[in-house]
Amino acid sequence: MSKPESLEDFYQVKFNWLPDNLQQDIGHFNVFRLEDCVGEGKEPVQYSRRDFYKITLIRGRNVYHYADKSLEVNGTTLMFFNPQVPYSWESLSEETSGFFCIFKEAFFTEKMRGNLNELPMYAIGGKPAYVLNDVQDEQISQLFQKMIDEINSDYRYKYDLLRNYVTELVHYALKMQPSETLYQHTDAKSRITAVFTELLERQFPIESPSQRFRLRSAKDFAEQLSVHVNHLNRSIRETTGKTTTDHIAERLASEAKALLKHTDWNISEISYTLGFEEPAHFNNFFKKQTHLTPSAFRAV
Repeated sequence: MSKPESLEDFYQVKFNWLPDNLQQDIGHFNVFRLEDCVGEGKEPVQYSRRDFYKITLIRGRNVYHYADKSLEVNGTTLMFFNPQVPYSWESLSEETSGFFCIFKEAFFTEKMRGNLNELPMYAIGGKPAYVLNDVQDEQISQLFQKMIDEINSDYRYKYDLLRNYVTELVHYALKMQPSETLYQHTDAKSRITAVFTELLERQFPIESPSQRFRLRSAKDFAEQLSVHVNHLNRSIRETTGKTTTDHIAERLASEAKALLKHTDWNISEISYTLGFEEPAHFNNFFKKQTHLTPSAFRAV
């Protein structure tokens, strides 16, 4: 899978420019009309993870690929995209219109308690799509139009107001029933393997002795993905030829080698960061993977 799309990537691909305050504004927010970003001459949406949140109102006939599922809709849909989950969408009709806003988690967490990923539409395994009727389309469109008007204003407290508009979008959706028409994609095994890989990679690199690798088993990942562990194991084995445990062990061993070679942390510290309860367990794991003890590897 390609690397996650960053805000910088998004602006360069869609508009060939960067906002002046992008690097300083960790709680970045912006809002767009969809028709300004799609169509002839615009880059198609790639299946990948982003490093920002996105809420989209989209009209027309479209297919969304979200984690290991797909959703085909014909009408108006409100979609909530989570940075932890790779996604893409493709238009099946000539005319696509709507709005979308993008924001970093800090846009909310600087001003409110709680975690966005605890919301049902952003939870891994949750249902991110809400099909709208004409009245709901008009009401949500008005909210997005208010965002566009506000983002272009000189009002001193406009970002507080924009935050309120996004919160209103979230609560509007929470009062609705999410779409139940998400279906397993014909290539669902490849997609669930891709999401597993993304979740595994998100835990690295280990950059301080206080950081800890926590998703250490197939069961841990299955719980995060809201799938049965047997389904996860079968999908990964059939798409890669290796077991879930093999992938986790190989990535742990790779990180262990990097920490042994490029840090001065002692073996106990490295053992802790990689999730081992005892250094002896780490020694046994590392020797099984490399045929060397951690100390011997460091000395080579």
